[in-house]
Amino acid sequence: MTTLVRSVLVVGGGFSGMSAAIELRKRGIAVDLVEIDPDWRNYGAGISIGGPTLRAFGTLGVLERFLAEGYACDGLDVFDAAGNLLTQVPTPRIAGDDIPGSGAVMRPVLAKILADATRASGARVRLGCTVLDLRQDANGVEVDFSDGSQHRYDLVIGADGLYSTMRERIIPEAPKPRYSGQGVWRAVLPRPAHVTHTLLWVGPNLKVGLNPVSQQEMYLFVNEDRPLNDYVPPERFLSLLRGLLERFEAPEVRHAASQLNEHSLVVFRPLEGLLVPQPWYRGRVVLIGDTVHATTPHLASGACIGIEDAIVLAEELERGTSLEGALAAFQQRRWERCRLVVENSARLGEIEISGGDKQEHARIMHESFHALAQPI
Repeated sequence: MTTLVRSVLVVGGGFSGMSAAIELRKRGIAVDLVEIDPDWRNYGAGISIGGPTLRAFGTLGVLERFLAEGYACDGLDVFDAAGNLLTQVPTPRIAGDDIPGSGAVMRPVLAKILADATRASGARVRLGCTVLDLRQDANGVEVDFSDGSQHRYDLVIGADGLYSTMRERIIPEAPKPRYSGQGVWRAVLPRPAHVTHTLLWVGPNLKVGLNPVSQQEMYLFVNEDRPLNDYVPPERFLSLLRGLLERFEAPEVRHAASQLNEHSLVVFRPLEGLLVPQPWYRGRVVLIGDTVHATTPHLASGACIGIEDAIVLAEELERGTSLEGALAAFQQRRWERCRLVVENSARLGEIEISGGDKQEHARIMHESFHALAQPI
């Protein structure tokens, strides 16, 4: 199989970086993946998965394992704070007629699925290691690593996330992550038999969701309007989350609140966004995923567009006739789709915070999901 590059360094072992390693190895490219965390951990509770993400899992070759270890379902029910049904939102079966249209999985479970696939691909994984410096010329990139080693590559892919050092090194003028005015709480709970798909309750300044992540477990998420991005002590996570849920009268939310305890893996994080102006490459270094387009979770598509970046980049490296042309084609295919997710997610958050036009909110959701269902 002919490609424009023979050796690639992937910096960052998150979902985007692992997906890039998997797709490049399919094309016979030698891949080194470096991850600064020596334990290759993935924090957090659950992650919601849409139809486009399931389609991307199919391309990567991990869909069958996701279906076995995660949870796939159809549809989304939306209620008010008292539990009255407001609307039912269908989730089209984008990944195939026999594959449900949405789902969820524990973040560490998905990380393990992709890590196993990365190692099985033949990529060389180096943990506890990162890039100290790099120097480009017309034919390659010389890289100095934190373990004292040095190596030369045809291409370097920066996939080291929202607080990327690669972005600072390659595009120093890039904007910084911006706080959205909202934070998200997540927890893991036993799944009652009646929670078979995504359930969402909308109240003033709060949104509560339940999503199955396996046959035994579900994850609870709460989006909270928070004007200030102030520090929340972890020892207060459990009590603060319980307090937020007291605002909801819906029986399912009350039951979920009663199940919370010190074993519920409660986490909190402020929601931030980032969209780096194009192009996302300089010479023989290209940036993908949250490194250049981090989004809030309002469209449940952050992981999706990062994984899609990896797939499209590998495709363009295979079909291109020059590296510059391949990277330009990658950029052209990715910009509008990623811009849509970042900017529309941010707008949905703004509407929720301001109590704005619910028709605009519904229209943005509908138009966004329609656009994301299209081929990448």
